[in-house]
Amino acid sequence: MSQRSYLNRFLIWRLKYIPQKQFIYIVSILVGFLSGLAAVIIKNGTHFIQLLIEGNLIKEYQTTFYFIFPIIGLGLTYLIAKYILRVTPTQGIPATLFAISKRKGIMKRFQMYGSLITAPITVGFGGSVGLEGPTVATGAALSSNLSRILNMNQATRTLLIGCAAAGAMSSIFKAPIAAIIFAIEVFSLDLTLVSLIPLLLASVSAIITSYFFFGNDILLPFTIEDEFLITDIPLYILLGVIAGMVSVYFTETYERFQNFFEKIGSPVKRLLIGGLGIGVLVYFIPPLYGEGYDIINNLVQGKPEAALQNNIFDLDLSNVWIIIGLLLGLVLFKVVASSLTFGAGGVGGIFAPTLFMGSILGFTVAKIINTLTILSNPVSESNFTLVGMTGLMAGVLHAPLTAIFLIAEVTGGYELFLPLMIASAISFTITKHFQPHSVYAMELGRKGELITHDKDHAVLTLMNIKTVVERNFSIVYSEMTLGVIVEKAITTSNRNIFPVINAKTKELEGIILLDDLRPVMFNKSLYNEMTAKDLMKNPPAVIKLEEDKMTIVMQKFQETGAWNLPVLSNGIYYGFVSKSKLLTAYRKKLIDFSGK
Repeated sequence: MSQRSYLNRFLIWRLKYIPQKQFIYIVSILVGFLSGLAAVIIKNGTHFIQLLIEGNLIKEYQTTFYFIFPIIGLGLTYLIAKYILRVTPTQGIPATLFAISKRKGIMKRFQMYGSLITAPITVGFGGSVGLEGPTVATGAALSSNLSRILNMNQATRTLLIGCAAAGAMSSIFKAPIAAIIFAIEVFSLDLTLVSLIPLLLASVSAIITSYFFFGNDILLPFTIEDEFLITDIPLYILLGVIAGMVSVYFTETYERFQNFFEKIGSPVKRLLIGGLGIGVLVYFIPPLYGEGYDIINNLVQGKPEAALQNNIFDLDLSNVWIIIGLLLGLVLFKVVASSLTFGAGGVGGIFAPTLFMGSILGFTVAKIINTLTILSNPVSESNFTLVGMTGLMAGVLHAPLTAIFLIAEVTGGYELFLPLMIASAISFTITKHFQPHSVYAMELGRKGELITHDKDHAVLTLMNIKTVVERNFSIVYSEMTLGVIVEKAITTSNRNIFPVINAKTKELEGIILLDDLRPVMFNKSLYNEMTAKDLMKNPPAVIKLEEDKMTIVMQKFQETGAWNLPVLSNGIYYGFVSKSKLLTAYRKKLIDFSGK
């Protein structure tokens, strides 16, 4: 018996004996386990590569190999993508958002294993990016393809992708609540009882998987010890403002580098330019090598010297201003290093670089305040480090709640809730003003293809304009006389609107309404005197097939009050969209989207 037959028998049995809601719960547990397993494979693969290459090479010939290894890793990633995967690498969370917005949650099969291979090589060899994005994308691809095998609808498939994201983050940080909030904020899931329970089950399943493989190891092993003082609130407000400005710098720098590399047609040229760039940066600033969690932990524990001891200039780290200068350099150049890694074709995520920059920013602000002796009592540098991470996450990722709960959950720092909320809210507000979309969603957001918590906008985004275009309208050419129009258009059409087309260029010149024809269509003395040009008028608006998204189409109907609008394809008449058909399609998509 074939595998397909076994699957069909299972699906029939499932429909008979397992209700849909309970089946989703079971699948969400499986998705959480798979996401946790993906996190284990990616993390262990990266650590294995780092241990392999750092064994004797970097210890003995440190600076030289800091320059070489990132280029080797990016080269291997390029060769694997081209000759083994045979696809262009896609960045994790943006690729997942695109699948939800434009592919009905369907992700390609190679995405289930592509990042498992390429992300550890990119980061293990020193690429200045993180592993969270590839882990989320791997889990999302596994859940997407699993839901297709199990014949689940679009709404359930999207929910399971959210479960995969929650599972991946829960496994990495051992922070199940923050992981659920991350899935809701980043993937714009509706928080209802129907969605909450699967997210909880996936998050718990993934964290259990993580404990099984990693034990009690925690990515950010720190417990809050310094007390939060209410008198420090103005300083946390200041940190929130600075975090917001740095978030804008991060996002704009990242976007400019992405645009620069997109203009370079050859992937080999991108590899060479980006690879050499990251090699030079890592050579002069070794802390930019890899994810950077060791640096974060050193700062949280108040050990900046340990984080900066490999500086090539062999500077005196007993001088506090040298430490502050080196830390500010890390803040400025980490996003450059990450952007170069992505531009060169590396596979990774932006989550770890955000935490890296945020931790350094918070520590540096506290160090400057304490050095200048602004206050009689010094501020807590460790607390500022944690709050700085929250501020950057809220601004760069546009995920303020995730930022608050992640730091509070992984550090047990719930007594820092107030400063976490203050810095997160301020940073998010400032960044949102200058950058309406996060680094994950900026490209989709610019195109109007991003799913958001606005359900109307989300449903319209999922609709395809071609599915609502009607093309059975009788065409009238501009030189046609009234008599020909009556004979060849009115008598053969059941429509009350006629497009007027230029016979040579096929361009739309205007429209004629049946109401405009009624006063003259029975006056035969006008049959040879009046032409379509005399009768036509400009349409209230036109829809451009290749440019206008469904949100724009709906907006044009609302602004004009029209019932039919003409559609142009590359400037040529293509058909009409009627408001009635658009609303019918909208209602159907809304039902599919809601899973009801």
